Amino acid sequence: MLKLTVEAGEYLMIGEDIKVVFAGGTSRHARVLVDAPKSLKVLRSNAVKVMEGGTRKVPMRKYKKERELSQEARAKINAILAEERKRIKTIEG
Repeated sequence: MLKLTVEAGEYLMIGEDIKVVFAGGTSRHARVLVDAPKSLKVLRSNAVKVMEGGTRKVPMRKYKKERELSQEARAKINAILAEERKRIKTIEG
């Protein structure tokens, strides 16, 4: 298992086609974005427990739309992605 300390806007690459972006959070909660092919299942731990036949003490919550990212956060994420594309072009160049 890998343990990391990350800042908002940083991301992890898993293989060549899965990107996990840390979008911020608080001391108790992290907000992450997962960019993965639709052919892969991406489940959070409580969903996995339900699928494995585990019992849930808390009923499943209905989907609640997340607040939109701030313009500042979007700008940071877009800048990071643009920088990464430029870096990859330079390497492949």
